Amino acid sequence: MSLLTDAAPDDAARTTAPDFSVLDDAAWSSLSGEHAHFAEGGDLVRRYPVDVSPFATVRTWDDPGVWAAIIDLVGYDADFPAPPESVALPAGWTRGEVFGGVQLVETDRLVGRPDEEAVVLGASDVPEMMDLVARAKPGPFLPRTYEMGRYVGIRRDGVLAAMAGERLRPAGWTEISAVATDERFRGQGLASRLVLDVVHHVRERGARAMMHAAASNTNAIRLYERLGFEVRRRNEFGMVHTPVSA
Repeated sequence: MSLLTDAAPDDAARTTAPDFSVLDDAAWSSLSGEHAHFAEGGDLVRRYPVDVSPFATVRTWDDPGVWAAIIDLVGYDADFPAPPESVALPAGWTRGEVFGGVQLVETDRLVGRPDEEAVVLGASDVPEMMDLVARAKPGPFLPRTYEMGRYVGIRRDGVLAAMAGERLRPAGWTEISAVATDERFRGQGLASRLVLDVVHHVRERGARAMMHAAASNTNAIRLYERLGFEVRRRNEFGMVHTPVSA
């Protein structure tokens, strides 16, 4: 199935072809665009506040000033997302563990729909959201992550049974993230329903949906592919550690 190149079936108003290039550095596009109000840093290096998201990125690794700019932002003896293996580290910098991931994008098979049970989650729900994420482990979720976009959940007997929401906002796209289900309520299709609810609202804004997943999380990847996503690219994620001192 080919990548979506025209309007989705549930949003015929979107007629322009998608720009996939912004997804090569979704964090930079997001922090330079819709999430610029979160951005810390400058022209070379930017990050989200540490209680919002762990994402940090650079405009280019080719500028020799990027290393000093990273230290200016995060300090000495600190972690920062790693450059490609082809980029040599300056003296005193070290690489940490690397793990594989995939980036998925919507195709013309993906049809979003609102869910009547989905409730919008906010500041008062953060303790429950963080507890669910800690147990289900869908990826990083911090006290202010919910401010990055619309987060929704389904409750059962007052318990937050499942959740999903919006994270990065590269130009023309929205990343669906924090897809998590309490183990007591798995097998009921709650995660799928919430993903499709988020897709529906993303498309109402005229954007397209994308996701990231750990390459090892094959069950989640299969679920997203059944819903109508497909793998666009494979990524490696890791950290470099800045020098301990100047």
